[in-house]
Amino acid sequence: MIASLLAATLLAAAPASPLSVVKTGNADVQKAANAPGATVQSLATVVEKFVDFEELAKRALGEKAWTGLTAAQRKEFTDTMTGLLRASYAQKAIGQAQAEVKYGKEAVEGNEATVNTTLTVKKDQLPVDYKLYRTSAKGEWRIYDVITDEVSLVSTYSGQFRKLLADKGFDGLLTTLKSKRAQLEKENAAQSTKGGAAAPAAPAAGKGG
Repeated sequence: MIASLLAATLLAAAPASPLSVVKTGNADVQKAANAPGATVQSLATVVEKFVDFEELAKRALGEKAWTGLTAAQRKEFTDTMTGLLRASYAQKAIGQAQAEVKYGKEAVEGNEATVNTTLTVKKDQLPVDYKLYRTSAKGEWRIYDVITDEVSLVSTYSGQFRKLLADKGFDGLLTTLKSKRAQLEKENAAQSTKGGAAAPAAPAAGKGG
């Protein structure tokens, strides 16, 4: 009796598997996106419960560039990218609110994991893979990358960051990201005022210039 209760307690306390995290996250996002008066802001609040935007931003910038930043620069970069990613990811989620999700396999290797899914929008099928990580064997799984039709969100941003860093340096990169974030937030605010959902946004940090 005591052994079974102990086992049940340990099971209840165990962190959710990567597949469970993705399933729960998608279900919560679809519920929020289909709610009356859904906005990008309300959806972003749901999304950030299971997507680690800070980790996504850090990996996209790259370890070498990240290490070279001061504590203040890291905070400013993370805050800017988190705001940008929240808005962009939530916009895309609203655009895919009616999609049907089919779950494939879950692959775990140490503290990294991949969950394969297929998104069906009308008659189009799109492979979407989620990359997750945890800080320790007992830590909670968090999504840090989404690969849509073999295009990685982290890799997309990483390529843009490298070019902007080479052309404009860190200050120029930050200025570009702030401008893109302000643009997205302005669009989101306008859509919220109209009471409609924003159109899906491309996962781009914005072009230099």
